[in-house]
Amino acid sequence: MDLQALKNKYDIIGNDPALNDALETAVKFAPTGLSVLIQGESGVGKESVARIIHQYSTRRQGSFFAVNCGALPRELVNSELFGHVKGSFTGASDTRKGYFEEADGGTLFLDEIAELPLESQALLLRVLQSGEYRKVGSNKVEHTDVRIVAATNVHLYEAVRRGKFREDLYFRLSAAQIRIPALRDRKSDIYLLFRKFTSDFSEVNGMCKISLRPDAIRLLEGYRWPGNIRQLQGFTQSLTAQVSVKVTPTLQRIELSAQDLAPFMPREEGEPLPALYDGPQPSPAFNSDERQAIFKAIFDLKQEVDSLKARLDRRELPAHVAPAQEEAEWQGQEEEPEQQHFVHVETPSHEESLSVRRNEEDLIRQALEKYHGNRKKAAEELGMSERTLYRKLPAEYRKK
Repeated sequence: MDLQALKNKYDIIGNDPALNDALETAVKFAPTGLSVLIQGESGVGKESVARIIHQYSTRRQGSFFAVNCGALPRELVNSELFGHVKGSFTGASDTRKGYFEEADGGTLFLDEIAELPLESQALLLRVLQSGEYRKVGSNKVEHTDVRIVAATNVHLYEAVRRGKFREDLYFRLSAAQIRIPALRDRKSDIYLLFRKFTSDFSEVNGMCKISLRPDAIRLLEGYRWPGNIRQLQGFTQSLTAQVSVKVTPTLQRIELSAQDLAPFMPREEGEPLPALYDGPQPSPAFNSDERQAIFKAIFDLKQEVDSLKARLDRRELPAHVAPAQEEAEWQGQEEEPEQQHFVHVETPSHEESLSVRRNEEDLIRQALEKYHGNRKKAAEELGMSERTLYRKLPAEYRKK
């Protein structure tokens, strides 16, 4: 199989290994006649994979119908899928064929299959097992020969666990699965898709194509694209419409930097705001013994940090070591190196320092009470010298 020719035929852009694996798997499943479950987020291109399965199957001469189960009116789902007879419900003025009858001998792509009501799932299972169904309002058993390719953007087995999806139908569909990666998991394909979308949009509208500088590409790839390819396409077309101009003999392309691109990048909305909670208070996360162990661990860690800091304070840097930034400047290093690694050390706030100090004092009090005021034994218990213990004594013990 020529994978690139397949991509060109179905207008699929990208070279990510996970994407290639999904396409190769689709071609392998195609001639088998198996029902196939395609999993992936909205906007990743599940319908394109379903069409590939149909075109590489023995049913390629038959019809291909794509049905969005989430868009079907709940009260009309069975009628849409299986058809109805005249007078079966209000408004049924004529007998009507359903998708299973229309697609006989072909392929039926059921997108968002998790949105089907449980009753419809039971009827679907029967069709998968025996090819039999009844139109709404009819007692006559009909037969169909349809291959099902289903798709979902939810974790289907989790829906089974919550009672939203039939387990027997899940196992019937999940024998042959294909998973399509999200766009954020194939970062190397993001700019390829961007170039494709801006090129197509520009040619149709007689505008200059948009290209991005390396820093702008990093900005584009750094966004998570929750709407996947569909969102990136809409963003690219909108960006091109706003920043591009009509093509001239001397101007064919416009290049953007990260600074140019940043104002147009999408912003995710709907982040939750903090709110007061008036309900019952949650139980403590830790019991007293666990809390004691945590405080002891924090205390021991602070002792080690203090000791290490004291040793470091006594050391001096070699005289020949110069700041890294100055060295980069005279060497002519680019202003924006491809990779930079920084270690960020946060200084504890005043409140955090007081909290640690109070926990230390609590541990010292408990040790002194345990050994009836014997400072030597208390210091041994806490893993410190008696002199350090004396320095850290709570105020009420200093006079004793």
